[in-house]
Amino acid sequence: MRKVKIIGGAVTKFGRHLDRNMKSLAAEAVTGALEDAGITKEQLQCAWVGNSVQGLFDGQESIRGQVVLSPLGIGGIPVINVENACASSATALNGAWAQVALGEMDVALVLGMEKMFMTDKSKSLALFIGGTDVGMIPEIIKTFKKAQESLKEERGTKGDKEKVKRRSGAMDFYAIGARAHMKKYGSTQRQLAVIASKNHYHSTMNPLAQYQKEFTVEEVLNDVEVAYPLTRAMCAPVGDGAAAAIICSEDFAKKVGTKHITEIGACVLASGETPQKDAKGTLTKLAEKAYEKAGLGPQDIDLAEVHDATAFGELYTTESLLFCPEGEGGSFAEAGHSTLGGKLPINVSGGLESQGHPIGATGIRQVVELFWHLTNRVGKRQVEGAKVGLAQNAGGILATGQPAALSVTILKV
Repeated sequence: MRKVKIIGGAVTKFGRHLDRNMKSLAAEAVTGALEDAGITKEQLQCAWVGNSVQGLFDGQESIRGQVVLSPLGIGGIPVINVENACASSATALNGAWAQVALGEMDVALVLGMEKMFMTDKSKSLALFIGGTDVGMIPEIIKTFKKAQESLKEERGTKGDKEKVKRRSGAMDFYAIGARAHMKKYGSTQRQLAVIASKNHYHSTMNPLAQYQKEFTVEEVLNDVEVAYPLTRAMCAPVGDGAAAAIICSEDFAKKVGTKHITEIGACVLASGETPQKDAKGTLTKLAEKAYEKAGLGPQDIDLAEVHDATAFGELYTTESLLFCPEGEGGSFAEAGHSTLGGKLPINVSGGLESQGHPIGATGIRQVVELFWHLTNRVGKRQVEGAKVGLAQNAGGILATGQPAALSVTILKV
């Protein structure tokens, strides 16, 4: 198989873009990625487009990629639409990577896009329901109620804090996982607040982030509760945005003489498993597969972008990617290891908690962030001397509580 390179990338500002449509956001990302790569749209040989919920948002189904690329004059080439929950554009990258690696194409566009913010909150929250096993929703609700009753017994009157009234059910899954981790390993709500505070600090150096405000640990702890132990500042917001990358063969990169270039060392996918006796989780097994393909280990990673839909998501993923021993994700963050300047900066973009999470765009956005770091182009938030970066993305929730789609991508220079 051939080596596959990234030679260009672009990301729109994430946020609430009520005055823009999907075509506008996609056009900004695609045009930016082409300019960054120093190539023209006529040189593209295929396009892979990740999107999850546009059909629910405005009714556009089936040909979402063709619809947004056609106004840009991109046509005639294969356009492959990918829907895979929050991992949609990470999955699109995997498909494009395979085509280039196998020699079917020399250069491809990977686009991730999503519009999620609506003034009607009931419709906005309905977008998340389709990312669960809808046939099991009654059982899922029973699980939530049972967990809430158990929590109320444990907390007593302390459970009567002001709460966010409407939220994605994913937050309840994360909260249940966080409480189980606290009970088993002794991790704390304060450690979750440290992670969130760190990511909000990182966001102040990222002009493309949806939120760019610093929060102290105490401010995170005292924010409105979503689902204990998670407060609002620990959770990713709903928003809109797009991101795009240009990938190609090594020969193509040499031919066009691109200025900025990184190699895709690994790009692997998995789906959630029913919990088994094997203590090793699906994400850890996927990470080990990625490390093997890249010829690297967790000790070689210089920075990581991980799927922190909540602060607990980052804590759990830090352990699952083998950056620290199981049960020590909270203390790893508390020691400052994952902060910019630490031994392994994580979510220097601000993460989903601050960057925002327009779900179809997140996977490729994470990869573009790594690409920019490895080509030394992110200003104040630059991880000095970065040579290897890892992006981890996950999406959808099975009835077992397992993520439905997972990806791990490793870039290196």
